[in-house]
Amino acid sequence: MAVELDQSKPMETISNFINGKYTPPVEGVYLDNYEPGEGRIYSRIPDSTMEDLALAVNAAEQAFPTWGSMPLEKRSKILHRLADLIDQNLDFLAEAESRDNGKPVKLAKS
Repeated sequence: MAVELDQSKPMETISNFINGKYTPPVEGVYLDNYEPGEGRIYSRIPDSTMEDLALAVNAAEQAFPTWGSMPLEKRSKILHRLADLIDQNLDFLAEAESRDNGKPVKLAKS
């Protein structure tokens, strides 16, 4: 079976999100990301290694003391803001989830 490249949109290359910034994989290797519903490649995703994981864990460990010592009310406000942003962008996020996993958009919204 030949795999078709989705040329209807520009090819997106996704990076790891580590320490507040998008970071390419340490070894620079990416995998083709297939849209299950169409069987087409629509993006490239990092083929992350233990080195990438170590960078992410290290960043999380460094961030934890600040987050952990933050007053509960401030943490709550940040998490509620995140929930509001998810709600505001639900259609976009559901479409992305549907494309990435092949589930119906209606199911992705729930």
